Amino acid sequence: MNNTKMEIEFLPDDFELFGSEKISRVDETYASQSYWRDILNRFVKNKGAVVGLIGILFVILMAIVGPVISGRTYSDQNITHQNLAPRVQGLEKIGLLDGSENMHTSAGTVKQNKYIAADGSTVTGLEKVYYWFGTDVLGRDIFTRTWVGTRISLYIALVAVLVDMCFGMVYGLISGYFGGKVDMFLQRFSEILNGIPTLVIVTLLILVFRPGLLTITLALAITGWIGMSKIARAQVLKLKEQEFILASKTLGARDFFIIFKEILPNIFGQLIVMSMFSIPNAIFTEAFLAFIGLGVPQPLASLGTLISDAFKSFTTHPYMIVFPVIVLGIIMLSFNLMADGLRDAFDPKMKEV
Repeated sequence: MNNTKMEIEFLPDDFELFGSEKISRVDETYASQSYWRDILNRFVKNKGAVVGLIGILFVILMAIVGPVISGRTYSDQNITHQNLAPRVQGLEKIGLLDGSENMHTSAGTVKQNKYIAADGSTVTGLEKVYYWFGTDVLGRDIFTRTWVGTRISLYIALVAVLVDMCFGMVYGLISGYFGGKVDMFLQRFSEILNGIPTLVIVTLLILVFRPGLLTITLALAITGWIGMSKIARAQVLKLKEQEFILASKTLGARDFFIIFKEILPNIFGQLIVMSMFSIPNAIFTEAFLAFIGLGVPQPLASLGTLISDAFKSFTTHPYMIVFPVIVLGIIMLSFNLMADGLRDAFDPKMKEV
């Protein structure tokens, strides 16, 4: 019996991996998209985030050009123009924003228009006067004061971001990475600060400084970073025992190099999202402090100051409070929508296959 072994030689073209064309196309697709482009694509697909971004850009634009196009300043007073309802050129002809308002008194509701005299003619001096948001009890233009107040709200937003990213982030990174006694000391210090109410801190600062932007800025700088530091610390605790961190230590990398070159890029997206979420809280804090009389001094206006002043005349002239509240609501809602969109954009689980 002849036991002959046959040797079969296979060529590279004899076999082909099933579905290889599809796999190569998927690889090419993912390779052609950078990390940041992938984030941008997911952000653009989120309609709420896009609406929020448009709202923020609109508010920033109006804060820049609003006081300019009105032709008035936030401190101009004209007693003869006090308590004038909103009046817009062109819309008055169709009965919208024509300067009329309903006065709610003890005797009932009375409709009046201070631009029109008793005989039906336009009051002398008000023929070509238009206040888009009306005027307050001192005859100041609410439109100009609203957008000047918006500048202060945007300034508070910028302060909140800088405090979070420059101090809170670094504080949390160092605390979580080194651990031990360093972490224990830093966390106890932040807990002590967090236990002091913001209102108490602002009140103490007023004893040293005058009420104003400096006082509010210091109050945010003292306590506004604590939330960000806790988020950064938690993220570091998740990553510092990973293999790529141990490999960097083995190769002799220094601690701060590992913190800012290895760990920070991996958690930067989450920190940006948390920073965006802290902006509405900071803006609301400023508005609250201004509402209770601890905001910027007169005649400078912030949205909280405008709401506080208009609240006194809410029953008789409700238009004074409507527009500042609407602008404040747009700001806070827009930042929340954009922060929510950024959170989804930075989440790798949202990536479509």
